[in-house]
Amino acid sequence: MDYFEKIEEKPSEDLGWNIPDRKLGVVNVIGGNTQNFRAEVKVSEFLSEKYPIETINTILPDSLKEKLPPLPNFVFLKSTDVGSFANEEELEKKFNAADFNLLIGDLSKNSITGRAVAGACISSEKPLLITRDTVDLIAENSPEKVILNENLIIFGSMAQLQKLFRTIYYPKMLLLSQSLIQVADTLHKFTLSYPISIITLHNGQILIAKNGNVRAVALEITGYSPVGFWQGELASKIMVLNLFNPDNFMKASIFALFS
Repeated sequence: MDYFEKIEEKPSEDLGWNIPDRKLGVVNVIGGNTQNFRAEVKVSEFLSEKYPIETINTILPDSLKEKLPPLPNFVFLKSTDVGSFANEEELEKKFNAADFNLLIGDLSKNSITGRAVAGACISSEKPLLITRDTVDLIAENSPEKVILNENLIIFGSMAQLQKLFRTIYYPKMLLLSQSLIQVADTLHKFTLSYPISIITLHNGQILIAKNGNVRAVALEITGYSPVGFWQGELASKIMVLNLFNPDNFMKASIFALFS
């Protein structure tokens, strides 16, 4: 199993030196609906306070325009009648205008939004990380095309990955009852078949997979709780470390767990 390694402690190599002193890059934080937009605003504030990013755009559906004060770098796109994104072309244009896109979720579960988000993910030429309910939306809308985009990172739960694998009729199953080695083997084979990157959590182990290589990091040594792991802060750290280390996904993602 030369493709698999367990990381027992914080890596000695410090990628922190590769975070620039001056502000660089354009990042989009995307999500929200009429009822919920807390994660989008919270993550945008976290990124602004912690990292030297030149521009952070918070992209929300225009159903929220009257609920929020006019703030710099808040961008509102056409929404559906139920209050989430409606237009694939608008999303695609915003994706490709940024250096990295974080789809943080809080999206209404409707077919129009699903098609719009999936279509933009399929055609995006820039890196994008999807997490929380964005993963569910993708699994229900052309996932067999979305997972062909080499720029895509899926930060999803085992249940979400199960759903994705079933939807595309992938021949190997992912089960919560499987051992760490069995899950690592499936992720190994899957990321050899498809060019995407995957980050998930299984039995207290964070699994990071790309190009057939799989790394496991015990959740307990990172300081994250099983709940905090999914709240958005970690996903945003992984996005930023990959923004500043674009050719080193595995090391950047592992470093983000400890930064």
